[in-house]
Amino acid sequence: MRATLDILMSRLRMKQLQLLIALDDHKSLHQAASVMAMTQSAASKALQELESMLDAPLFERTRTGMRPNPFGHCVIRYARLLATDLTALCQDMAEIRSGTAGRLAVGVIMGAVTGVLAPALASLQAEQPNLSIEIVEDTSLRMLGLLDDGRLDLVIGRALVSDQPARYRYEALGNEPISVVVGHAHAAPRARELAFADLAKYRWVIYPAQMPMHALLLRELDLAGMSMPANAITTASTLVTVALLQGSANLVSLLPTSVAEPYARQKMLRILPVKMQSRNDTFGIVTRRGGTLSAAARRLIAALRAGKPD
Repeated sequence: MRATLDILMSRLRMKQLQLLIALDDHKSLHQAASVMAMTQSAASKALQELESMLDAPLFERTRTGMRPNPFGHCVIRYARLLATDLTALCQDMAEIRSGTAGRLAVGVIMGAVTGVLAPALASLQAEQPNLSIEIVEDTSLRMLGLLDDGRLDLVIGRALVSDQPARYRYEALGNEPISVVVGHAHAAPRARELAFADLAKYRWVIYPAQMPMHALLLRELDLAGMSMPANAITTASTLVTVALLQGSANLVSLLPTSVAEPYARQKMLRILPVKMQSRNDTFGIVTRRGGTLSAAARRLIAALRAGKPD
């Protein structure tokens, strides 16, 4: 392993890694060479040199083009990470020269936007008003992929949804309370307490199978002696869920309580008095293990820790 590392450190060129990325994007050595402004023979030689250094073939030639094998997928993932880090380095250097404060890309689950990320960002922006910030709201699983590719600096979500959670550093911030919600004019009874069985005649808006709230709903229905309805509407979007609930007197769904409460105050949604019997998983700060955090990412993490409930 040491011999391979010494070879890579002394002989590996960034142009070879860029060629791998181009091959992955275009599936053609001719097109990749054109993008890289190289002759096809030079591109072929660069690929052969890299495969020789790594002592492994990286691509398979098929009728539909060049496809990375498992070794290729591995090397391409790290090539993209290196390219992303170098791009971020150049941007940070340019922003320092221009007097601005850099950039930060954060992934967040919807239940952590209002009560967790928003106040931390307000604190961070007070310190660094010129900081450029990108926020991605999605499922934890999808955001971990963006984190792996270097497109996010950190994720506020869950690491356990990965099949390799040990690849990440995880610091819990808290639980995500969940509420059962309907449109404000929904026909559900305005009782002091309701059970899932009382909602059997209504149609559910549910989340995709890989999302924790899908598993939570399955557990709650199972505890109530019910099964997932066959006519459910599936969406991963908070806005779609809210819009569907508002426009129907027959739909019911789950939402993070921090998301549902502002809509309830505006009389757009109604939170039903349904008590959950199981707890949702914790969420927290997720970063790449072994990765280097930017100064802005470290400051955001400090702000998140400062706002963490005791």
